[in-house]
Amino acid sequence: MEFTIKTAAPEKFRAGILVAAAYADGVLPAATAALDKASDGRIAALLKRGDLDEKAGSTLLLPELPGVAAERVLLVSLGKRDDFGDKPYRDALGAAAKALASGAAKDAGVLIADVDLETRSLPWRLQQAARILADGAYRFDALKSGKDARKERGARKFALVIAGKVSTALETAVQRGQAIAEGMALAKDLGNLPGNVCTPSHLAHTATELGKQFKFDVEVLDRDGIEKLGMGSFLSVARGSHEPPRFIVMHYKGGKAKAKPIVLVGKGITFDTGGISLKPGAEMDEMKFDMCGAASVLGTFKAIARMGLPINVVGLIPATENMPGGRATKPGDVVTSMSGQTIEVLNTDAEGRLILCDALTYAERFKPACVIDIATLTGACVIALGKIPSGLLANDDDLAAEILKRGTESGDRAWQLPLWEEYQELLKSNFADMGNIGGRYAGTITAACFLARFTKAYKWAHLDIAGTAWLSGDAKGATGRPVPLLSEFLIGRAEAKGS
Repeated sequence: MEFTIKTAAPEKFRAGILVAAAYADGVLPAATAALDKASDGRIAALLKRGDLDEKAGSTLLLPELPGVAAERVLLVSLGKRDDFGDKPYRDALGAAAKALASGAAKDAGVLIADVDLETRSLPWRLQQAARILADGAYRFDALKSGKDARKERGARKFALVIAGKVSTALETAVQRGQAIAEGMALAKDLGNLPGNVCTPSHLAHTATELGKQFKFDVEVLDRDGIEKLGMGSFLSVARGSHEPPRFIVMHYKGGKAKAKPIVLVGKGITFDTGGISLKPGAEMDEMKFDMCGAASVLGTFKAIARMGLPINVVGLIPATENMPGGRATKPGDVVTSMSGQTIEVLNTDAEGRLILCDALTYAERFKPACVIDIATLTGACVIALGKIPSGLLANDDDLAAEILKRGTESGDRAWQLPLWEEYQELLKSNFADMGNIGGRYAGTITAACFLARFTKAYKWAHLDIAGTAWLSGDAKGATGRPVPLLSEFLIGRAEAKGS
């Protein structure tokens, strides 16, 4: 996929398709007004008679518009002018991306990025445009046979057409958008692969290949290496599976040698049956997505490496299956974590926190600037927040505010839940330092409270992506979230270091 920035008169721009925008009240942005003038008011007339729906993201295809050099014009609604903002802008781009991905045109000119958005700069608009357009072209058919699966469809070349001069800042913005989309695509690919393909060893291989491609260090520990670290909690989850566990450690060193790294920890349960606390059979196939936290870390590493961000980042991925079996951990078993704290496993389906806690303890050795873990951790988060924002809990309010801000900027939003000390009481155990569940209430919060017991040495935030990592139904598939949020967070940190 190729992106360029062009300065051109819209009506003279030659392309298979030209994407233009209009407001629901008939007001035309400057670039669309130029097309309207060249076509003797054709666009305004179509809008006046209601051919374009008012809802942001509605589209109208206009083939061979008189006076316009492009073969087709795709008109996209921005919604009402008074309501225009980040979401309508992204909705319009998303609709355009969908149309371009399935259309006949092989190259496209895009005028939407030059639409005035008072609260956002042109570099921000171009980065969003490149990311959303590239992401819209994603498809997963690696496991399908036949010519149709391999046939290339839709636009592959995109020119972002602007009125002003092309600058280095604008080119950087487009490159960043592309890089984030690449990271999302990797995260989606890993999430969409079935559990018999995307095993812990496959995640380790993916990390190793990324390290070779982008010249960063990767270390992979096998069961013996994990055991030597004393990660008894992690290994308790792996006991029931024939697939060997892996602990993946990635070192991206783009910043100064002595600069403290940011550590990203991704839950890598490549398939979750629930273990002895077996899940219901319905929709259990979707438990292949339980490694989407790990996938997002790998995707984010690809994005930041592609961008060449001047920052140090460590990625930690504990990876295993959670299976029933003769050696599987049983409800009531007590295990010892790497930290030395003991855990009564009251429910083997609350396994994500059992592998994350040892990785969070391991993170201490890096003396991190902060640690963010990403996990499809609790169904309770889906009940509480639905599938729109990711859940956010943190032991540092400034870090939480920073993540929330970057989520808003990227459109990959999060919502903060409380991490009050009173909730810790729910994790009491008669037989160990803590239980791994806290009962019926506040499941997302008590899961984070459990993790918080292993993060007292540094600033830490937890992203529960159980509701946002994948979609069900006809649109079933991984979303690539929260790669945009994490990438935006790391861009912000890198720029702050350089300022």
